[in-house]
Amino acid sequence: MAAKQKVTDLVMEMVAPVLREAGLELVEVEYKKEGANWILRVFLDRPGGAVDLDDCAHVSEALSTALDETDPIPSAYFLEVSSAGAERTLKTARDFELAIGKRIFVSFYEPFEGNKNVEGTLMESDEEVLRVWQDPAMVVIPKDKIASVRLALVW
Repeated sequence: MAAKQKVTDLVMEMVAPVLREAGLELVEVEYKKEGANWILRVFLDRPGGAVDLDDCAHVSEALSTALDETDPIPSAYFLEVSSAGAERTLKTARDFELAIGKRIFVSFYEPFEGNKNVEGTLMESDEEVLRVWQDPAMVVIPKDKIASVRLALVW
């Protein structure tokens, strides 16, 4: 396992009890170098609600304390805890499952059926395809054609 993967796995384990207590879900942990600095980012979500500044501060404090006690990361880093956002990227099977019935925006590596992207309601997701309702028809999108998928705000 790569060092970055070990850090993200460790952080996921460390933050899990704090999130359960606060009614939050972990969306993603990133550990990467940006310029001269290492950044540890933790993205949160609240099922059926919004993550607020107090949630982020609470998780940041608890995680920072746990990291300081165990000191598992050998180099200096910046810890950032934030909401995954209203237009967050969907990556995992669980992300797609939770997004069923929601509006999504899909970008392609190269045009798919003449389109660079598709916006519609996610109706179904499996290992191979997404089924997106784009009025007046269902669009079946092979996952290997997808560059990215994110939630889309409805105005």
